Amino acid sequence: MITKPIDENSVALIPEESDDLFTLRRIIKKSDKITGDTTRAIKQEKDFSRPDRGERVKIRIALDVEKISIDDVVDRLKAHGTIIESDSESVRKGSHHSLVLKIGEPFTLTKKNWVDIEKKLIYEKKENHSFLLVAIDTGDCGIGRLSGTHLSLMPNMYSGASGKQYKAKFNIETFFEDVQSAISAFIREGDIIIIIGPGETKKRFGNFLAELSIGKKHKIQVVEGIDSGGEDGIYTFIKSEAMKQVMAQSKIAKVSAIIDEIMLRVNKKSNKFTMGFDETTKANEVGAVESLVFSDSVFEKQDEDRVIEFLNHAENKGVNVFAVDATTDIGLRVSSLGGIVSILRFVPPS
Repeated sequence: MITKPIDENSVALIPEESDDLFTLRRIIKKSDKITGDTTRAIKQEKDFSRPDRGERVKIRIALDVEKISIDDVVDRLKAHGTIIESDSESVRKGSHHSLVLKIGEPFTLTKKNWVDIEKKLIYEKKENHSFLLVAIDTGDCGIGRLSGTHLSLMPNMYSGASGKQYKAKFNIETFFEDVQSAISAFIREGDIIIIIGPGETKKRFGNFLAELSIGKKHKIQVVEGIDSGGEDGIYTFIKSEAMKQVMAQSKIAKVSAIIDEIMLRVNKKSNKFTMGFDETTKANEVGAVESLVFSDSVFEKQDEDRVIEFLNHAENKGVNVFAVDATTDIGLRVSSLGGIVSILRFVPPS
């Protein structure tokens, strides 16, 4: 998340990934002020305007927050409240409105008082590179961007390397150029490029990229052991041991290790883990939780405010808290285990 302090009460923010929206949900409270852009229906007094419908115009407002909630779509938050400032004379102060917070869209958050956990969540810099994943073969190529534990995929690309005329007409360099163009439109500053796939095509493509400007700006790593191209190759890589080795310090590798450790403790019949909200809450009350992972599904099963209060309380006690969503297998696994799981330091007393 991009943050820029304005004064002791206000911070300009740009969420960059789904995890940032989970963080914002934990920070924004009732009576906070959010300033951002939105649209609103403004009734125009014109000869030919329809009397029952206003025209939607872009306006900038400041909203006194009454309620903040995760939208049904994971990649946005909804802030409901009262308009206290507006750059449009047509918008009446005191009227109610909903401001949608989305990835990549800036806004300003103002609080009367920032508590320590809120400052930590906003300003703490975590070493967590994002990765541009390329699963390439002679026939197809999958491209995905992994930020935190959130995976965004482009549609599969196909080379046309098939049929009887394959050897005579197919030019791998042309396919490489098409893939490079797609990567250039998808990649962000600081991304590390990971190239996987069967055979020697991945190495050839890695050498191809290294000679271009994109290869000078971004670290490129060719990874062995994944024998699939396209989207299948990307999903296979994310679940693989190769991912854990290549991305050892990444958030997804750390979360994957936690899930694997829980499964190991289940098989060993150890009780030093929890599954589900109630069990994890009780363990946290006695200081037993070491690390926990929650998915967006926990908000479907529990009161949202209660979950947020619990997460902030856990992090205040030194618990490592990780959020995941359903874009990867890890998020789906956590959802299937009750939406929240944890590793314990000790077994709580009965």
